[in-house]
Amino acid sequence: MLYFKTMTDQTIMKRRSYRTFSDRPVEEDVERSLLEMTLRAPSGGNMQLWSMIRVRDEEKKRILSQTCDNQPFIAKAPLVYLFLVDSHKWLEYFKASRSAEKFDIPMRMPGIGDFHLGLQDAMAAAQTCVLAAETLGLHSCYIGDIIEQWETVQKTFSLPDYAVPACMLVLGYPKEELKAPLLPRPEVDDFFFTDSYPELTGEMLGRMYSRQEAFQRERGTLPFDNQGSYADSYYKRKYMSDFMKEMDRSARAFLGPWLKGEGENQ
Repeated sequence: MLYFKTMTDQTIMKRRSYRTFSDRPVEEDVERSLLEMTLRAPSGGNMQLWSMIRVRDEEKKRILSQTCDNQPFIAKAPLVYLFLVDSHKWLEYFKASRSAEKFDIPMRMPGIGDFHLGLQDAMAAAQTCVLAAETLGLHSCYIGDIIEQWETVQKTFSLPDYAVPACMLVLGYPKEELKAPLLPRPEVDDFFFTDSYPELTGEMLGRMYSRQEAFQRERGTLPFDNQGSYADSYYKRKYMSDFMKEMDRSARAFLGPWLKGEGENQ
């Protein structure tokens, strides 16, 4: 139990996002181990309904640093992994195997259910990669902005229909260990529901995010002269931001084939 607790403390409880990496390259054997562990992620039916592109090309890294809300550290990261929801490879696999002919069942096109299963697989793989990286001395950062600017991302990586971004990770050895305190998370008893979704009240929500609100208030970073709520902190800056509008537009664009397939399969 002591060993397990120590291992858990190191890989999960102390994990944090890093955006500044050292110039030290990630050794080939270390990356190989990272990828092998990533492949042990849970996967629906052991189908791996996801793919991952290792971005090596410096120009493509530069493009990503611009399309992902102009974040220069992306271009400097030693490892850049683009995780995809991927139904395309299974369509091609079914065709190559002539499965539809063998069963005499016409093949349907992927629908929104296929997308959702692939998204589960892709995110399970990405988080497995994050935790595996920690065990190898690497640190990482999720880049949610990869779902913006779909047309540029599609062209840059020659993505076919039914192969679209789920998330992106940048990884590397840390330039220096961060000394700032870990960002707080909610209390267990305040956050998790049991058996059903409750009717939420302002009091419940206030408790749920009380740690984060207290953290920001202590640092004087809440809006309205530090008198606002944790909800206020994100309403204008994130939820109502221009980049969220672009995420919505871009996601609608790359979900188009799945939504079309859903209709054709009726």
